[in-house]
Amino acid sequence: MSVLAGMKTNAARDVIDVDGSFLTIEDVTRVISDPTTTIGLTSNALKKMRAHRDFLLASAKKQAIYGVNTGFGPMVTHIIGANDTSELQYNLLRGHAMGVGEPINARFVLSAMTIRLNTLAKGNSATSPELVQVLAQCINHRITAIVPEHGAVGTSGDLVQLAHIALPLIGEGEVMYRGKRQQASAALADAGIQPHTLGPKEGLSLINGTSVMTGIGAVLIPEASRALSLAARTGALAFELVHGFTDVISPTLHSLRPHKAQSRIARALRDLTNTSRLLSQRETSAQKVQIGDKTHVTDILLQEVYSLRCIPQILGPILDTLQHTKNTIAIEINSVTDNPVVDLPGKRFLHGGNFHGDYVAVALDQLKAALVKMTMLSERRTNFFLNKNINRTLSPFLNLKTPGLTMGLQGLQFVATSTTAQSQSLGFPHSLHSISTNGDNQDIVSMGTDAALLTAKVLDNAYIVLAIELVALSQAAALLGVERALSRPAQQLIDEVRAQVPLVVEDRSLTIELESFIKKLRYDPSFDIIW
Repeated sequence: MSVLAGMKTNAARDVIDVDGSFLTIEDVTRVISDPTTTIGLTSNALKKMRAHRDFLLASAKKQAIYGVNTGFGPMVTHIIGANDTSELQYNLLRGHAMGVGEPINARFVLSAMTIRLNTLAKGNSATSPELVQVLAQCINHRITAIVPEHGAVGTSGDLVQLAHIALPLIGEGEVMYRGKRQQASAALADAGIQPHTLGPKEGLSLINGTSVMTGIGAVLIPEASRALSLAARTGALAFELVHGFTDVISPTLHSLRPHKAQSRIARALRDLTNTSRLLSQRETSAQKVQIGDKTHVTDILLQEVYSLRCIPQILGPILDTLQHTKNTIAIEINSVTDNPVVDLPGKRFLHGGNFHGDYVAVALDQLKAALVKMTMLSERRTNFFLNKNINRTLSPFLNLKTPGLTMGLQGLQFVATSTTAQSQSLGFPHSLHSISTNGDNQDIVSMGTDAALLTAKVLDNAYIVLAIELVALSQAAALLGVERALSRPAQQLIDEVRAQVPLVVEDRSLTIELESFIKKLRYDPSFDIIW
């Protein structure tokens, strides 16, 4: 049984019941991608929140509880009077909503809101059910806070960004609503939502945790998975175009180095190319090489360059990293990352550091590095097909008209090269950039939200470079005249490319075509491979 917050139910609506324990990345994806998906709080969640809330309010009359009747951080020794505990929470939100810079993507904000609601629904943060219901109403009406990019260090949680998310719940700050940037008070009034009046600890519970970095990670996981699927598809197509040797993707070869993800990538390449008429048999080629008493040079190329021969060995670790990051995010979504938290069975308050973002920061740093390597692999294959001195077959820069007079894809390669180089610079683990802050109370921090935003930028870049590689492969297939000999998946992929970016014969700007193509690659599930 669930209680739908803030929306009328009907058969067309998809309601996700939330109780703090079972929210998935797929659920979050539905919320951010489908405006008809709503959040409902289970009756059990409401009951848990009420019980924890009552315990906190009763205990605060008898003992000092951090963040309830004490100051924060280094000011913990300041005891707050009973008449000021509500004002303390308002001051906390207003005093931390200090972010600067461009607003982060509204999808990230909506994801963070959903995850924060799920965390609070566990009850351990001891917020009132009424506060969480206001948050659910904002999610269901798609009222998303304007959250500046700069501010969080990712320890004691995403304090600054979460403060900006929290402000609209009390009728303050700015939001996006119905495609318009406006004051939260106006948006809430339009949606018929009454701003919440904060009680003890509620401000702290709203901003103390990892929901922003986790929310960004939850958005990135399926899009990174699709990028990896595209990398496998482009790799398979490139492998066909060079008449790759079948033993490169042989199950026997990969069983001798039994990393599961490497074998899974090799199997995907076999599945993608099994209807191809272009792949080569090693034995056939080897028999063509003349063996004699004298050393000599043969025209038969017996091994491909690494970007074509080592695709399973390079994409395999990336698949492993993606899966590890997904598991970390899935755990974090259903975790309590507040401080202090209520242990109701034990009738006590637990103080600790579950708000520290290193689990998420490190996982996203690893994913970022993996995406950089995937981008480098794609860029190197693009270079192979554009460089006639390496491929020894194709015209310079895959020119379909008059090399020298027309440019072919020469300019496009600069974009792939510069974009890849930027990602390489962004690849350093941001979680290592700890700087002590908060009066040295937060003396080692995670930088998790910035790590997440940098991973998002690297993923953006990966799609750019993969799109450019696909344009190059489409052009190469035309030059070689082998479209009908390609595997069925390769032919379908070529058709998709050319529907978005037709062959380049006469020089033209590809900017608008590429932007549309990149968007399709990023959000079209038909490109997915189920790992």
